[in-house]
Parts: sequence; structure tokens; C-alpha cells
Amino acid sequence: MKNFIYTGLALLLSLMGISSCSDYLDVNSPSTFTDDYIFSSTEEANRLLNNVYYKICRNNSYGNYYLTTFNYNSDVEFTTSTAETQSTSHNEYKLFDCEADASTLQTLWETVYSGIESTNNFICAAEQSELYEEKDTALLQMIGEAKCLRAMSYLDFVIYFGDIPFSMTRTYDSESLVMPMADRNDILDALITDLEETAPTMEYAANLSAGVERCSKEYCWALIARIALYRGGYSLYPGESNSDKGTMKRQDDYRTYYEIARNYCDSVISSGTHSLTKGFWEVFIDECNYKVANDDDPIFEIPFTMDVSGNVGYVHGPKGNDSSAGGTEAPNLWGTSSGSVRLNEFYRFSFDENDLRRNTIGYWYYDYDGTPVILNDYNNYCNKWSKFWDENHTQGYQSSGSTGINFPYMRYADVLLMFAEAENELNNGPTEAAKTALKTVRERAFRGADNETQMVDEYVDAATTKDDFFQLIFNERKWEFAGENLRWKDLVRWNLYNQVLYKVFWQYYGFGSQDYSYDFDDEYDNYPTKIYYNIVSNPKDGSYPNQTLDVLEFYTYEVDGVTVENLWQNFGLNADLMPTKGWSSADWCSWLDDDTGIAKAQCRCSLRGYIYIDERGVIMTTDIPNWTSKDQDLSTLPPVRYILPIPTDAISRSNGAYVNHYGY
Repeated sequence: MKNFIYTGLALLLSLMGISSCSDYLDVNSPSTFTDDYIFSSTEEANRLLNNVYYKICRNNSYGNYYLTTFNYNSDVEFTTSTAETQSTSHNEYKLFDCEADASTLQTLWETVYSGIESTNNFICAAEQSELYEEKDTALLQMIGEAKCLRAMSYLDFVIYFGDIPFSMTRTYDSESLVMPMADRNDILDALITDLEETAPTMEYAANLSAGVERCSKEYCWALIARIALYRGGYSLYPGESNSDKGTMKRQDDYRTYYEIARNYCDSVISSGTHSLTKGFWEVFIDECNYKVANDDDPIFEIPFTMDVSGNVGYVHGPKGNDSSAGGTEAPNLWGTSSGSVRLNEFYRFSFDENDLRRNTIGYWYYDYDGTPVILNDYNNYCNKWSKFWDENHTQGYQSSGSTGINFPYMRYADVLLMFAEAENELNNGPTEAAKTALKTVRERAFRGADNETQMVDEYVDAATTKDDFFQLIFNERKWEFAGENLRWKDLVRWNLYNQVLYKVFWQYYGFGSQDYSYDFDDEYDNYPTKIYYNIVSNPKDGSYPNQTLDVLEFYTYEVDGVTVENLWQNFGLNADLMPTKGWSSADWCSWLDDDTGIAKAQCRCSLRGYIYIDERGVIMTTDIPNWTSKDQDLSTLPPVRYILPIPTDAISRSNGAYVNHYGY
């Protein structure tokens, strides 16, 4: 982010009446932002709005936590665990194994509600100013931005927590210092209405000085659509008792919300203000180089500030180890990188080999001296973003996190796929408009490929029924949004999270145990047995977004005119086909525990809160059935308890107004 300057932050905080996060919902800490301070100019209002953005951008929410700590495991993102029992910190959210007293949960809660209080303060004060009475267009735009930030904060909290405390009034004006609990559907309805009212007063991104780094009319429309799809989708509701883990439901009026989503996506599409002109990887590489495009895929980028907020590109991309000697030579030009956002090991096999999106899966990291080291693990890196893609290594050799690389919270590709999904649902099958939207996304993914026509037009046109076309949407969103914390949310609203997690578990466990009875899609023989690779100089041809560091080259050979890459296929190398001298090799996914005869702990414990097999090979989750066959009915599986508990501290401060369900 380049366009916001946070000067006089302490003064702004005092003007906005923001006390420390830990004081939120504390009955002794009311907001001090009174009506004595009224906006006197749009310049002053803009400075205050910058502080609202600052509160939203913190690493304890959108800057890091949502991308790492609270990015749940699925068939796309996947982080492993070796622990057989729950951690003492009670914070294994990705594994669905947490408790209300987890410290990071409390931090998230305080951070998000502090940001919401900032938006309420801004909106309430702005709407009582003379500029508002005069219908000042600049102020109305700023109010719209604050409302969008408030809506996205509430939406994500509804997804994570279900029913939550909700208010659009600043604490100073509230009758009670304890924010009242509200039904999730009422909250989403209120957000939709609020954004529908403010959208006409907002500007297109191209007309804003900060472009897509500020909330625009298109973003407001797209956000309404996203909220509507979650309002019309499934969610986990409390059971008959507090100990019940809950039941997945959707409301009878769900079609109304699919219609809202379709209409507002159509508004974005019809505006013609965004496109998918850039190449898929180019979108994210440009973000790593602090380049902002206002008319391409990103509709709203969360505007982080270097050395202040945002771990995008530090938690993504290849890990970069530190050098104890320091220095200004590669790889230290870019500092360190954690590479902690990981992708499911089997994810890569779901792509067509010509799908450009497959190239954003990373297979090696960098040691302290710049040597690429193969990642032969239980997952892969998400290489959409990386500090190493910054050609000017702007942050410097002593840097770590807080990269300032923007995160595209809303993309045009998402709007197109939401539109296609809603059209298919409302018309009981794909319309030509739905097909066109899906083809637009796939065209970018296969741009210039030899099989582009087959994989775009023929692929989409072959789906003629509602179910067939939904399956295309199901897969397309899987391939499009890796690392963006969307996959598990999509699976929830489709009521498919339990089925997908169940398959993921047995895929890891079965392959790790070398037990073909778990090969439900007949895939195991297609996986590689060995990987052959070599360290080579950087090709400097643009095929790899870093133009300095060495890379890994993977062995290929040709048989019957077909080139086979051993990274993707198991071709059963015999003596005649073994690589020539000088190639390194690794046994791919050697996950069998020789002591137990079954898969290692990473394959058994990484979904422990939902399904878990102990070191004896015994399934320990009483309500989850064992795998029987690929024809097994998965519709009766128990739901995933993805809903987070309200933090213990928030409950105690609520004077009995808040209570946890779902077995917490």
C-alpha cells in the first residue's frame, strides 16, 4: 500500500475515542468520541478514515491471523500436526480442536471488534456533520467505505462464530455498554440493506485517488453478493443442548439471496470496470512489486503498509532461512520468509497440466546461502505471493514480516464465479450468461495453451445440467483461490465440508499407509514414487518470478513421443530410464511409519478435531464411520464443528449475555 500516510496517529486515536483492545466490552471503558468533535472538512474526515483502515489492517486479523491461524484445513489449504492430543494452548483451529480460553482467539475477537467500533464511530459522527447535511459527495464516499469495512468485518465474524454481538451504533450512543447478541441471518440482512443504501453514493475504483486500495462502488456491489451467498447458504446452528455440536441448515428463503447475489454480480460485470486482462500469476507478482491496477482482477485490495502491517508474501511463497552472518547478498536481499501457508499435497494432481494456476504451487525453499532445497513434505508452498517476487527487494535484507504487500480481498474472478453459481441455481441449470462467466475465468487459466479450446469452450459447454455445472463451479473455485482463505468457507455454505474433509483424511491416511483399499478415486498409481531434480541457475526468462536465485529443475524423459515430468506422474523408472549421473533423488511422500506399519502422525492427526486415528490404527472419533468403499454414502456424516467459541473473557464481561454452544 502506498497511498495512506498515518501521521499524528496518537492524535487520531484520541479523536476517534479508541481505547486499548482489551478494554472492549469493559463496562468501565466507554468511547470518548462525543458530538463535540464534528467533521469540519473532507480532509479531516479522510485522515480519520485512514485510521479506520489502519484498524482493519492489523496483523491480528486480516494482516496475518485470517491467512494463517484461522485458515482451516481442506482439499486446498492444509497444515499438518504430529500431536496425538490437544495442545495446552487450546488453539488448534485448523484441526477443529480448540477451546474458548485460547489466547489467539481472544486477540482476534478484541482486534475485530475494536475495528468495528472505529467504523461505527466514524459513520455515526460523519452522519451528524454539516457536510453530511449538505450531501457532500466526498464525505458520502467515505461513509460508504467505512460501511464496507464494517460489513466485511461482520461477515467474516458471522462465518467464524455464527450468532455474534452486533451493533451499528457507536458505544457512546448505546443504551448498554454490552453489545447485544444477534441472529446471524438478521445481521447479514442488515448488512445487505446498509450496503444497498450506500452503494449509489460511492465512486468507481477508477475515480478514486487510491483506486482499489479503497472501497469502491464495485466492491460494495460485490460484497453484497458475497454476503447474500452466505446468507443463502448452509451454516452450523446450535443443537438441542449446549453439548450438541450442532446441525447444518439453510433457510427456506435461500433463493431470494441467490437472486440478490446474481443481480449485484451482474452490476459489477455490466459496469465494465474490471477484467481479467493480466495473466493469472502476473496479478499476484504485481502486488508483490507494489503495483496497483484499478481495472483488472483486484476489486478491493486490503491496503497494508510496509513494516507496519500485512504478512502477505512472508507467510506465502517459499520459506527463506536466515543467515547468521547477515549481509546484503542473495538471498538476504529479501530478508527471511516463513512460508507457513501450505497447500494440500494432493492439490497439484487435480489440475490439468496446462492450467497456469498450477504454476503457483511451490516445491522448494531457500537455505540461508540461497541454495534451493526441495520440500518433500506433507504439503506444498502457496507461491501466489512472495517477498522473493519483489524485483527491487524493497523491504530489505534485515526484514521479516509486515511486508506491506496488499491482499486482494475481492477479485473480479470471484464475482464471475459467484454470478455463474447463482445463475445455475436460479435457473435449474446453466444459462449462456453463466457459461460465459465461467469461460472468462478459465480462458485466463489456459491462455495460450495448446488445449485452450478444449479446456474452455468444450469443457464448459459439456455441462448441461444443474449438478454437472455446479461440479464445474466446485472445482473452479478450488483451483482459483488457493491461499485466499475461501475454500473451507465455500464448502461450508454448500454443506460439503464434512464430505471433503472425510475424503482428504482417508487420502492422506490410505496413501501414507500404502493401503490401496482407501484409494477411492483410483489415484495412487498415478502418483510419483521418486523425484529427480537438480539445482540450476536462474533461467531469467520469466518462467520463475524471481530473476536472481537458483531454482530446481525436475527430470523429464520422453516415451512414445510424450514428455513425462516425474514431479506429476509415476512412470515406474526402470534401469534404462534412470537419470544420468548428477541428479539428486528423493522418495516422494514416504509417510509409512515402520514402527507401527501405518501412516505417520501427520496423516492421522491433522484433522484431529473431526476425524482421528491413533498410533494403533484405531479410529478414535466415535461418530465418524470408517472407510468402506468409494460408493459409500457420505451425506450422513456429522457436520464439521468449524464454528469458533466465543472467548472466555468476552463471556465473563457480558454479564451473562453471551454463551457458547457446539459442545464448547
